[in-house]
Amino acid sequence: MHAGRLMALAPRRTRGIALPLASASATAMAIALLAGCSSAPTRGPSTSNAATALSTQTSRAYHGRFSVSYTDRYGRPQNAYGNFDWQEQGDTVTLQLLNPFGQTLAIVTSSPSAATLELPNRQPLTADNVGTLMRNALGFALPVEGLRYWLQPSPAPTSQAKTIVDPQAGTRLKEIDQDGWTIQYLAYTDAPEVGVKRVDLTRRDPPLAIKLVLDR
Repeated sequence: MHAGRLMALAPRRTRGIALPLASASATAMAIALLAGCSSAPTRGPSTSNAATALSTQTSRAYHGRFSVSYTDRYGRPQNAYGNFDWQEQGDTVTLQLLNPFGQTLAIVTSSPSAATLELPNRQPLTADNVGTLMRNALGFALPVEGLRYWLQPSPAPTSQAKTIVDPQAGTRLKEIDQDGWTIQYLAYTDAPEVGVKRVDLTRRDPPLAIKLVLDR
């Protein structure tokens, strides 16, 4: 995907979402949403055998809304809101972030061999991996690789994790604690297919809270 494409992207209609525009600094931080993972693994019972084998899945897509709460470099609380399109093809994830009016803020592409961040009116930024790219561009990294599994929902097979099953919903997961993140599943869909509807992700150090609503 070329940076020039961003200039040609027309505002797209959102699904009746009326969310406030984030500040300029919040928008810049929202670009890093869901990209990379550099946290140290947490200790806990291993549940990697429950992870989905992504290699058997050729493609996957999610569409929805996001909000991010974080503390900036000056210690000030910030918030960002918008919509997202997630396209997963094999080992490659392409994440498009949009403002509440449907205009593209950024496109993040992650694969095992490289990562690219495209911003409007700027040259693309590249690195060997998402974590390196985000650290170089914004000073921190966020968990795209983890989300590839957590949105299944399933713990990632790359590190130990602790899971909690919802006692009111049989085998559905209620919470995953992995790689310094707490992933809480607040709602599931039943039709046309079973899947995650609402998930909250939080991390203490540095503090970060992400809320996702999946419209699929």
